[in-house]
This record gives sequence, structure tokens and C-alpha cells, in this order.
Amino acid sequence: MGRFLNCCFTIPVGNQTSDSQPQGSIDFMEKPSSSNANGKTPSESNEELNDTTSRPATNVILNHDFSGGLDSWHPNGCDGFAVSSESGYPQGVSTSLHGCFAKVTNRNECWQGLEQHITNRVSAGSTYTVCAWVGISGSGQAVADVQATLKLEYQDSSVDYLFIGRTSASMERFEKLEGSFCLSTMPHRVTFYIEGPPPGIDILIKSVVVSALDSCQYDNSNEELNDTTSRPATNVILNHDFSGGLDSWHPNGCDGSVVSSDSGYSQRISASLNGPFARVTNRSECWQGLEQDITNRVSAGSTYTVCAWVGISGSGQVVADVQATLKLEYQHSSVSYLSIGRISASMECFEKLEGIFCLSTMPQRVIFYMEGPPPGIDILVKSVVVSCPGSSQYVTQSKSSLCDEDSDIVQNPRFDDGLNNWSGRGCKIVLNESMAGGKILPQTGKYFASTANRTQNWNGIQQEITSRVQKKLAYEIFATVRIFGNNVSSADVRATLWVQTADLREQYIGVASVQATDKDWVQSHGKFLLNSLPSRVIIYLEGPPPGTDILLNNLVVKHAPKAPPASRPATQISLFGFNIVANSNLTQGTNGWFPLGNCNLSIGNGAPHIHPPMAQESLGPKEPLSGCYIVVTNRTQTWMGPAQTITERVQLFLTYQVSAWVRIGSWTTRPQSVNVALGVDSQWVNGGQVEINDDKWHEIGGSFRIENRATKIIVYVQGPDPGVDLMVAGLQIFPVDRSARFKHLKTQTDKIRKRDVMLKFTTSDSCPPFGTFVKIRQTQNSFPFGSCVSRTNIDNEDFVNFFVKNFNWAVFGNELKWYWTEPNKGNFNYKDADDLLNFCSSQNIQLREHCIFWEVESTVQSWVRALTKNDLMTAVQNRLTGLLTRYKGKFKHHDVNNEMLHGSFYQDRLGKDIRANMFKIAHQLDPSATLFVNDYHIEDGCDSHSSPEKYIQHILDLQEQGAPVGGIGIQGHIDHPVGPIVCSALNKLAILGLPIWFTELDVSSTNEYVRADDLEVMLREAFAHPAVEGVMLWGFWELFMSRDNGHLVNAEGDVNEAGKKYLALKEEWLSKCHGHIDEQGHFEFRGFHGSYEVEIVSILQDEKVTKTFVVDPGEDPLVITFNI
Repeated sequence: MGRFLNCCFTIPVGNQTSDSQPQGSIDFMEKPSSSNANGKTPSESNEELNDTTSRPATNVILNHDFSGGLDSWHPNGCDGFAVSSESGYPQGVSTSLHGCFAKVTNRNECWQGLEQHITNRVSAGSTYTVCAWVGISGSGQAVADVQATLKLEYQDSSVDYLFIGRTSASMERFEKLEGSFCLSTMPHRVTFYIEGPPPGIDILIKSVVVSALDSCQYDNSNEELNDTTSRPATNVILNHDFSGGLDSWHPNGCDGSVVSSDSGYSQRISASLNGPFARVTNRSECWQGLEQDITNRVSAGSTYTVCAWVGISGSGQVVADVQATLKLEYQHSSVSYLSIGRISASMECFEKLEGIFCLSTMPQRVIFYMEGPPPGIDILVKSVVVSCPGSSQYVTQSKSSLCDEDSDIVQNPRFDDGLNNWSGRGCKIVLNESMAGGKILPQTGKYFASTANRTQNWNGIQQEITSRVQKKLAYEIFATVRIFGNNVSSADVRATLWVQTADLREQYIGVASVQATDKDWVQSHGKFLLNSLPSRVIIYLEGPPPGTDILLNNLVVKHAPKAPPASRPATQISLFGFNIVANSNLTQGTNGWFPLGNCNLSIGNGAPHIHPPMAQESLGPKEPLSGCYIVVTNRTQTWMGPAQTITERVQLFLTYQVSAWVRIGSWTTRPQSVNVALGVDSQWVNGGQVEINDDKWHEIGGSFRIENRATKIIVYVQGPDPGVDLMVAGLQIFPVDRSARFKHLKTQTDKIRKRDVMLKFTTSDSCPPFGTFVKIRQTQNSFPFGSCVSRTNIDNEDFVNFFVKNFNWAVFGNELKWYWTEPNKGNFNYKDADDLLNFCSSQNIQLREHCIFWEVESTVQSWVRALTKNDLMTAVQNRLTGLLTRYKGKFKHHDVNNEMLHGSFYQDRLGKDIRANMFKIAHQLDPSATLFVNDYHIEDGCDSHSSPEKYIQHILDLQEQGAPVGGIGIQGHIDHPVGPIVCSALNKLAILGLPIWFTELDVSSTNEYVRADDLEVMLREAFAHPAVEGVMLWGFWELFMSRDNGHLVNAEGDVNEAGKKYLALKEEWLSKCHGHIDEQGHFEFRGFHGSYEVEIVSILQDEKVTKTFVVDPGEDPLVITFNI
């Protein structure tokens, strides 16, 4: 992928929605092309697709609808032909697919498909949209992914592949595949092709449209912006350049005026900004700005580009974000907001703000407005253009103050200019054409750089990028590297940012890592974002052992493209509860099963007839099990056991629950772990674990999900020591119906999180205000929903706005861990924690402390690991005293010794009593705080070391030693959660009578719809369980989480589907009601615990009175009296 960086994605703003699309959601290109001749849209029913709708005049694709057979098209390593009603439809093609289309057959590889050369019909710098209608045919697979790709061939014979778009295609109808692309440089040859399904699956293509989407550009001559160029005939915005004052514009909750050379410029406005332009002043909220109603000038289904020139003025702030937003108002009074684009604006020049939007449905009202800077900062708007594709033809001349976000911020990235702009970090660097006697050559270009005389791991190659990196922009990094020397064949090469803040604090941010070798070049890829504008930024490569050189062929850092809109994976709902394990009940002996390894399988009788409890909870009433079980003998390896191939029965992105009864032979002398595992090609996937120490039957329960297509999937049961017999009964693997579970949880939630309330109203004349209208609105649910935050996060205004609006608790990510507060002995750093504490206190955010100690040895700093026993005991005492004396009373909770089920550093060195003593001393020093244990994999069934039973025994052991354990922390780093499994763990832990908190919850999936579903499972299970008293997310912002694909908000502030799900649940758990006071002066309702406002409307006196009240948890009805 050496030339991947010569291509860039152009991604439209908006979200591709599922079939259950809510009103007001955004979808890109509802029509095949905005330039269709007659505007018809291919039907998604079984009606015939109208071919004449899919060929705009500017279509790059020749013979786009296959009316000319396969003219201009070429099957790539396979066969292809055109199908029509005249030629007849081949066997295997659904009768619901009509018209003329191409069929691609005899495919032996996923990449084989239909291609067309488009080299002479595309150009660098232009943005092209792609819309194709595709399907599949073939036996054994109802749904498969079809993908559009560009093959880019260069003159130096290198080849790159650029992904354009993907859709889940079916056998029953044609599906729309969409995407876009832009080439920043022109390859020697460009080939467009359709690929993707597994071998043996035929691709059906109805039509393909690739058309240019002209970008919004601006004529900017010399230093002054030329206003006369910026009004195309189709501009949606009226009075776009403020030549008519503020006509058609409206300040929203603030003031506005037009500034020109005639009116004179304020002292607060830079002399470099020439008029006329609008100025928005007296802003007391970030969302206040200038707005225009554009309802009658936009339509659903059309794509609009936005280009505005903006600046700021005001004292004390040099740079601030300005944002373009749509406010969408619907008939049922709901309102949604669509972020279009954002730019960091300055006081010295106008900056270009760009974006794109498309409305899939038409709201009752559409308002365009500019917002964003902090209160007190004025917004300056030079001009605004909102136009349909092709309507705005501007010319942009270069101007140094206008930053091109797509340009490489690394200077001399390929060493074409020698070592200019590069330097060694603690070592020397050398420019090379070759090394090792000509055996090492650059992968691309003529040169590469190498280090010399490295004596430390952090020595490497560096470049300062301070003046070229912006805050709150996500950047991608690509580096081509290898290693050489010192007899090291493989080593980790890391790309790191050294950042110095304005107050001279230093930060080290890891942005990319790759396992490099001395055999070939490899590419490292990563992503980063800076929350604030630092005083200095240096990017460098480090990592290999001293004496081993780092070789760098190129390093490119560019503004990261936005991810394409997500779509919900296609799944067959009818499969819910269907067991994909063949002959699971063993009524046919061992048919369908095979021994993994040289072990023996036979059938026994006497296993339980009832289904395991967690499976019963998911499946409901089922036929009893047969009582048969597989007996595995002659096991000579731990991985040996019964196995079955299930490749064709597993659907991508479906969550599967695993359930079985297992047992081991009686002669073993130590506990044995039994595991249901999956072999997914070469990858091991955990389906559930249990530890057994007797000869009884045990339930094993777990889950899994496959998100990448595999050529072979087997399920097998393994784990006990060699020689230990294994017995398995009733193994079931079935997709989970989460919606059915949610209905049950909603009922449970209503019982434990709500309370009956009676509001009693009296008046001064003692007459009940019968018939008076009251409106009740809950302002905050009192249940703790919190998140992890880090010191750098609070420098990002967008992060802060989302955090304070949607969370009421916080925990610090690293800033209170011992390795952070005392990285070297006696060298303390509490400033970061103090800053976070002050921030949270100012926002009335409650706090958990994490963590005083961490029992896992790899997390203990080196100077602590080197201490003698006596010195370590002293250091532990000093840590307790120093931390808890400093922050006494500031934190509601303390995680005393993290992950004691998975580590034993302090216990191994200081004895078993040290754990209980940590709790005792912590309680003496900060008696008001609740002291927690905290560990992971408690709730998911996948770790026999941390089962609920082991956690319970661990807590009881601490309590027997006098440890004042006050709370149970379940971290909640979980994949593919299944409600009944999570609930089973909570039920077991609840017997201890201690409050349970999810302390570090995150879920992960590459598909944000699936991630949203996982998050909903965990939040609903927690909120519906009476023992759970709080939930803390382990972050929510992309690039600031410990796990990939776990974020709710994308790096630059766009809320994704997981974030929308979180916000929707928070809204669901707020009570609202209205009605009239009855004859007794009462109004009754049932509502969630928390804070409320009641508005009393007197029709006779034409006045409103607002009161507040709190609904605390309780069994009895709450009676509150108001005198009105």
C-alpha cells in the first residue's frame, strides 16, 4: 500500500439509517444520482428497476446499464455475461430480479468480479460519487457483502487498492451500493471494479453510476476576499454576502450587525479583516449565532454543499471553533440538530468552513445557523453559500492563511530533499539509497533514512510539526518502516507525539505501532487528535532495542477522512433461538461430530435433562434434553475434545449465546478449566469458560460474534489437563433475540427505578385548585451515569460540552494511579488530578477515585518493583497517607487494590494480610468514602479466573480479615454481551448485600449499530437490576479510549449510532406527564427517581407557576405538598 496516501475519501455528512429510520435522520443520496434525467428511483420492492433513470450525462461508466451486453466491461479472473428477459434468466437467479443486468460467475476468489478502465474519464482533485445497484445469486448464502473498489496502478509498477463502498446484498432484490472517492494525484491507470462475496457466490449488477461532484470553491484574489464571485444562481442562502445588511438573517438569542468600511471597524476587530461582513455579539451561550430559515429552498433527497468564510473577534482568545448546523423541526414538536462542518477560526483572517448534507425526509422547518465559539467571543461571517452539486463553480487561489486540511503536514516526507526538516532524537540519522550491500532498497522513491548509534529505546527519527497541526482535528499517520542490525529480526516500531503545552507540561502520545522486521518494509498506521493547541509538537519513531536501527522510507500525516456512514448489518430474524450445532442432543450418536486431535469420542447416558439456567432464560420453554453426552477419552493435549464445523451456519455480526453442560473425570487432583472455543481460520475465539473441581455437571455459558468473513469455523470443547476425561452434553449455540429481553427489562426497570408520587396543591383560600393544568418534566435522573475523563480531555470544548450535559459522575483515567502521581521515587505529580478535580467540582460532578494500588505486576512502576520488602511496606504506607490525606472527602469511592483476581504483586511480597490492611488504613484515612474491589470478566462467562463465585469468595475472604469492603466493582470491558449471562452474574453477587457498580464499561464493534445494541444490553441490564447502583463508562470519545471501536462520539465531535443510543436511553429514563388537578387538589403519577419541575398553569388568572421537587427511591408513595 505504498501509494495509498495519494488517494483520499470524500465522505458526506449525515448518517445512513436502518429500515426503522426515525423522522429527521439523515441519509446520503436517497436517489441513484441527483442528476438523473427523470428523477425516478429504483424500487426496493419486487418491481422492475427502471434502467433509464441511472445514467446522468456526466456518468464516467460506459455501458452503465449493460444494455450493450458486457461492452467496456471485463470479468477479472472469472466469467461474466449480460442477462435479460429476452435471453432468459439462468438457474439460481431469483425470479424477483427483473430487467437487464450483468451476472459474474465462476468466482474462485473474493476479489474476482467485473471491472472497467476509467483512466481517461477521471481526474485528480475532483470528487466522484458512486451509486450501483447490486445483488447476488448462488446456493447456501442468502446475504453477502458486495464492494466497489478502485485499482490504482503507477508508473513504478506499484499498485494500490482504494475502497469506495460496501453493501449487504441479497438474492431477492437489488441493493444500493454507495460511496465516493477523490484522487489527489493521477495514477498511470485507474480501474473500477465490483467484488466481495465469497467464492462460488455470483455477483449481479443492475447499473453503475460514477459522476463528478463539484466542490464549493472561492475566488480569493491577493489578500482581500472577492465577494462578487460568491453568489451562484442556485445559492440557497439569501443575502449571502450581507450586502443587504442583515436582511433574511436573524441573531439567535444575541445581537448582530453588519460591518463595512463605511460603518467603521470596532477596536476588537483585526484591521486585516475587510468588510462587509456580519458580526454576532453579546453571545452568552455557545449555540447562539446567526440563523436563516431555508425550509422552502431545500428538498429531501438532494445533496447540498456548504461553503462559508468565518472569523472571530474578542479579547483573550486567538482561535475558536465556528460551526455550521441545521436545526430540523418536525410536526410532532421534536427537534434534531445536524452538524454540517466546523473550522478553527482566528482573529487575523477569514477561514473557510465546508461541509455537505442531505435530508432523507423533509422536516416542517429547516434552519441554517452559525454557532460554536465560547460565550463572549464574537462570530464574524463574510459569506455563506449553500448549493446543490454542480451549481457552485468557484476558483480558489492559494493563500497561506487558508490551510488545506488534506495536505501532508510532514515536510519532505519521502526524503526527496535529503534530510532537510528531519533530525535524530538522541542519535544520528543517515540518508541512504541502499544498505546491506544493495539488499535493502527503498520501497518507493529513491531514498530512505536510517538511525545510527541508538543507545536508548526512545532514540529515533523526528520532525517538529508545531505550526502545521491544528487542535480538534483528527489526523492519520502512515509510515513505511523496517529495522536493521544487532541480530534483531523483529521489533516494535512506534510513532509517538511529544507535546509541550502552553504551561510547559510534557505529554507523550502513542499514535501508531507496528511489528517491523529486518526482512521487508511494513506500513504502520494510526490516528491522533490534539485537544488543545500546544506550544510545541514533535513526531518521532522509537521502540527497537538499543543498537538496532530504524529505517524510514516515508512518513505522511494528513487530516483523517470521516468514516463512511454506517449501515445496520442484514440479519435473519427468524434464526433467533435456532441452535446451529447439529445433533446437539446426540440422538444420532456422534454423527456430525469429530475428535479434534487423537482422542476418542463415545456416547454416555445420565446427563441433565433440563437446559442450563442461562439458556432457559434466553430460550424460554424448550423440549428437555436427551440425557446423552459425549465422552472424550485418550486426551493427550489440552486442546483435544469434540468438534464440529459450523462455517456455513454462522452469520456475520450476529451475537450468539453458548450453553452446555460439562463434566470432567474424577481422578484429577487440581481444578480444571473447561472452555467452549471456536477456531475461526487461524484465530481462537472464546465462547465461554468454567472451572471444575469435582465430578458434577456444571453449566458453561458464554457468547461470541464474528465480524469478519472466515473460510472455516469450527466449534470445539477443550481445556482439562492431558489424560483428564471430558464430558459434554447439550451444547447449544443460538442467536440471541435482544428485543424480547428488552421488553422484560423495561418491566423490571419500572418496578425498581420508579416511584408513585402524589402532588397535593393548596391555595391561600383553602380551596383546591380543581381543573388547573399541570405539566411535569424530569430534569435529571438521579441514577449515576458517569464516564472516565483525562486531563487533556477538558481542554476540548466539544468534549466538555458533551460530558457535562450527559454524565453526572466521573472517574480519572490514569491521573490518580500510582505510576502517574509518583513515576519516580519522590517525584510527585498531582497537578493533572487537581485540574480534573477542580473541573468536576465546578460542574457538580460526583467522583470515584481509581485506583490506590494495582495488583498486576506489569502496571507497577520499576522503582517500586525494585524495593526490598521493608522499603515496599514503607512505600505502600506513604502512598496511602499521601493520597488519602490530600484528597480526604473529595471522592465518594476508592478502588483500593485493582484486579486482585488477576494479579498478586503486593500479596506475594508483603503477605496475604496486606490486602485487608490496605482497606483498613484507607478507611481510617478517609472514612466517608466507600471502598471497592474492582475486577474484570466477572459478568461475561469467559474467564474462569474471575467467575462470580470466585469474586464472592474473594470478597468474603477480605471481610473475614476485617477489610471494610463497601462496594463491588465490575469493570465491564465486555464483547458481545448476552443479557441473561450478565444478569446471572449480578444475581449471584447480589447475595453479598453490597452495592454493585459497573466501573469501566465499554463495548466494542466495528459496526456502530452493533456497538449501539451491545451498549443497550449493558445499560438496560444494569438499570433493571436492584443491586446495581451506578454505571461508569470507560470513555466515550474516539482516540481517548483504551479499546478501539468502542466510542460513542467520533474524534471530531459527531455522535455515532452508539452515542445516539446512549442519549435515547437517557431520554427514555426521564419522566414526563401532564394533566389536571383533581377535585381533592391532587395530581398523581409514577416517575423515575430524580429532580423534577412542575409547571402549574392557571387559566383564570393567566399565569404560570413553576416549582421543583425530588423523587427519592422508596417503596411507599411519595406525597409532596405545594401551596400555590
